[in-house]
Amino acid sequence: MTGTLGGALEARGIPAGHDRLTSEVVGGIDKEDGVLVIRTVHVRYHLRMEAGKEDRARRAHEIHHPYCPVYRTLVGCIEFSTELEIEIVS
Repeated sequence: MTGTLGGALEARGIPAGHDRLTSEVVGGIDKEDGVLVIRTVHVRYHLRMEAGKEDRARRAHEIHHPYCPVYRTLVGCIEFSTELEIEIVS
């Protein structure tokens, strides 16, 4: 999902490479019949960017999910949530 968001940001003129866009992922796991099952995935993106295109970054975040192959493959089986933190750098 991070690669998909990175591509959406780059398409809007917001650099996402060189550690500008990073992510942390936390999974929620249950045990079902003695087997561990992933139920939820939460992705926290952190974007370091220059001021002026924050609205474009938030829009890219809002719409990137359905363009991600991993999301599209697993969305019916796992509940996904994401958040975007923006750090303004010069």
